[in-house]
Amino acid sequence: MATIELYMIRHGLAGQRGDYANDDERPLTGEGIHRTRKVAKRLYDLNIRFELILTSPLARARQTAEILQSYKLSSQLEESKALAPGGEINIWLSWLQQWRQSGKTCLAIVGHEPDLGEWAETLVWGASHQNLIFKKAGVMGLLLPDAESPIGRSQMFWLSPPRLLVD
Repeated sequence: MATIELYMIRHGLAGQRGDYANDDERPLTGEGIHRTRKVAKRLYDLNIRFELILTSPLARARQTAEILQSYKLSSQLEESKALAPGGEINIWLSWLQQWRQSGKTCLAIVGHEPDLGEWAETLVWGASHQNLIFKKAGVMGLLLPDAESPIGRSQMFWLSPPRLLVD
């Protein structure tokens, strides 16, 4: 198995919590769509492409993933309940083990805080201390080793808030 390049992306700016009867349906705002498009364009300009975008099923994450896909960052898009708020990293790691059997090496996941920050800390340092925070539409890049488990063995190569990606 090969090293995996994992891009963790937080959904863009969404509507106010509490304004929607079902928080799962809370969409991106107009500003959230605009800024996420700028981030997607910048990733495209940097020649970053994913073999798959895996997204939380919540509306704001799904919209973010669809924007990334519309900028031709990947032709493949799938949903995963493991990426919904409170999702279990171990469920995702089981999925990842199956996915990496295909020989693919570049993956983007679109999710939520605090989960993305906690997962990143767990992958890099072996445990979460809740110190790493993703800004909305922020991006982190990790290299996941070809060892059995990436927990505590991954390497961060990129962390950027959206303001550093947009003009």
